[in-house]
Amino acid sequence: MKVYKGTIITCDQKDTVSQYLVEENGKIVFTGNELDEKYKKTDPIDLGQKALIPCFTDSHLHFTSHALFSSTLDVREAKDFDHLQQIISNYVRESAIKIVLGFGISAHSVREKRMITRKELDKIEKKRPVMLVKYDGHASVINSAMLAILPKKFQQLRGFNADTGQLFQEAFFAATDHISSKVSIVSLLKYMLAAVDEMASQGISLIHPVEGVGFPFDLDIDLVRFVSGGLANPFAMRLFFQTMDVKKVLKRKLPRIGGCFATALDGCFGSVDAALLAPYQNDPGNKGILFYPDETMNDFVQQAHDKGLQIQLHAIGDAAFEQAVNAFKLALKNNPRKDHRHGIIHASLITQKGLETCAEHDIGVALQPALIHCNLEPLSYLQDILGDRVQNMTPLRTLLDAGIHVSGGSDAPVTLPEPSYAIYAACNHFNSSQSVSIMEALKMFTYETAWSSFDDKDRGTLEKGKRADMVVLDQNPLAMNKEDLYQLKVEKMLLEGRVYKEGQGLPSLLWNAVFNRR
Repeated sequence: MKVYKGTIITCDQKDTVSQYLVEENGKIVFTGNELDEKYKKTDPIDLGQKALIPCFTDSHLHFTSHALFSSTLDVREAKDFDHLQQIISNYVRESAIKIVLGFGISAHSVREKRMITRKELDKIEKKRPVMLVKYDGHASVINSAMLAILPKKFQQLRGFNADTGQLFQEAFFAATDHISSKVSIVSLLKYMLAAVDEMASQGISLIHPVEGVGFPFDLDIDLVRFVSGGLANPFAMRLFFQTMDVKKVLKRKLPRIGGCFATALDGCFGSVDAALLAPYQNDPGNKGILFYPDETMNDFVQQAHDKGLQIQLHAIGDAAFEQAVNAFKLALKNNPRKDHRHGIIHASLITQKGLETCAEHDIGVALQPALIHCNLEPLSYLQDILGDRVQNMTPLRTLLDAGIHVSGGSDAPVTLPEPSYAIYAACNHFNSSQSVSIMEALKMFTYETAWSSFDDKDRGTLEKGKRADMVVLDQNPLAMNKEDLYQLKVEKMLLEGRVYKEGQGLPSLLWNAVFNRR
């Protein structure tokens, strides 16, 4: 038994802040301001100026991609093409890797203010195939060596530009699938374990990975399930299968479908192909792209809904948001289902009509607040392409005031899974009228994600009877200035009352997954 004394931020429905919490056998047995007599015999752990909160969560991330790029080449810090050359050259020199995969290239954070081209990339690395994925995860640049190993049929896909080496839309997805499949399983498992440790260091214990990209026979789906079942720590993953093939999900007996890639309704602002109801300000002839006709999306959602699956759909532009909302509305009209917890990912631009439908039918939204303050996609760029609409982007306050369940995620590797920074961003929206309170932001990254995966009975709040999954913060966030929230640090994460232990090796993972599967 352990008794904690100090600031206990429960993140419950009443926003309770208690003075005491008692943990026993991995469960919370008491929270309150007056300690029961039976617990007074135990010396309390005094938190002092620190705070105890539920473990953080991440409601949307590309786990396999994040694990891969976190352990390979990160080019987000490149200041210009010369600096990019240094980063790539150092990586190639120190690595025996045959194919160079990098993440985080942006036209907005480099001095040249444009994307690098294939010929320029050839000057940096000519022998080894190179693919640099754009920061938004929706485009890439390849060199000539990479072009040579891609199947010729890819050049017929929408978004393939052999001259510049820049790949968008279907061409990007196909190339990503092709290259990802060449990563060894052993390496990928090691990367995944390292990614779990990394997220645990940020206080994250529950994630919603979206998978189903780049591997024959959807091997990444099975690898994530394998890792989830073999972890020594009770770190939780709630997997969404990115596919339009409902039968494949049912065959694996998975309860969730959706995400991005195959279930993305549109593109993104970085590639100027998010689907809009009105044209982009800088391009009057462009409204972006809806990847599927309404009929196709309606049929898919209806089929998945009728099979009892939980569905999440990628929709960034307001036209895509409307398409997603209408598909959910139609499915629920044809087959009413309580507590479905369907959701829309991103919802960067919404409509009033769609907002009302979400509130009426309890459709949740999984947002990524860190994108509000992102130097790889700065506000100045968004203003150029969207004009006045930028003020309504990522409308946190509007969504919460409408009663929508809003959960917080990173979309990693698009932004890093660092809840403290995302909480800071949510409380400091560039449109101050869309900022949320510190408590509301904390709940987005605790309770709301647990709710969105049906985990709220056991996780997400510090309440009696729930798992003692808790984080000790170095400060009380409720006592901080909202402008300083990015400084918040995780001192310790406790899962079922025990300190998280990092450094699990492959033998332990394999043993647990095969013989002691949770």
